[in-house]
Amino acid sequence: MTATHESAAESAIPSAEPQPAPGATPPRRPLAARAAAELFGTAALVAVVIGSGIQATELTKDVGVQLLANSLATVFGLGVLILLLGPVSGAHFNPVVTLAEWWTGRRGGAGVTLREAAVYVPAQIVGAIAGAILADAMFGKPLVEWSTHDRSAGHLLLGEVVATAGLILLIFGLARTDQLRFAPVAVASYIGAAYWFTSSTSFANPAVTIGRTFSDTFAGIAPGSLVGFIGMQLIGGVVGLALVALIFLPGREAAE
Repeated sequence: MTATHESAAESAIPSAEPQPAPGATPPRRPLAARAAAELFGTAALVAVVIGSGIQATELTKDVGVQLLANSLATVFGLGVLILLLGPVSGAHFNPVVTLAEWWTGRRGGAGVTLREAAVYVPAQIVGAIAGAILADAMFGKPLVEWSTHDRSAGHLLLGEVVATAGLILLIFGLARTDQLRFAPVAVASYIGAAYWFTSSTSFANPAVTIGRTFSDTFAGIAPGSLVGFIGMQLIGGVVGLALVALIFLPGREAAE
């Protein structure tokens, strides 16, 4: 076999290197590139959530149809963003996911370091705010108009615990079972379902929650509801990690 044929044969063999997704940040990418991916991805996600909410309310007065349109746009948008940016930053777009990954990898395992988490989280928050302003600008709304949509009721806070715990269980469960290649479809599908089965319509993301205070539209949340929602999301993250540890215990042979 000639060198050319050998080279062609080698290129035809799929790379054994795993492709990262939420819960597995690639170490070879520069931190600046990963931070930019997190900022852009979170901004795009918030623009999709708020923009589709504005569009839906302008097209119909039926609240059920509005929520359907909003959830479908979010599912498709989130799936595309994870597929596109997962290989760069892990496509967290969510401080709870970033902190959970740091916690699980803090003893030298795979995951973000504390320094990287300290860069990711501000990038996500800035991106979320930028995405909200962009969505308002695209639809001719005031660029910054604090939301008046109060979401402080107890049952909504419980919904955020459930939504966030389920999200963390899904992402890190996929990581434990070596199925992160399905993350774009699985995570987007879960968020779409959680729009409907949780009372809070599944924010499940502190950065996105902050961004949504900047838009007094269908998807907004009043600043007064911010602390409660973020607090419940953090609790949900802890619950999700506890469920991962309980459900995905390593087998005896693997542990040995």
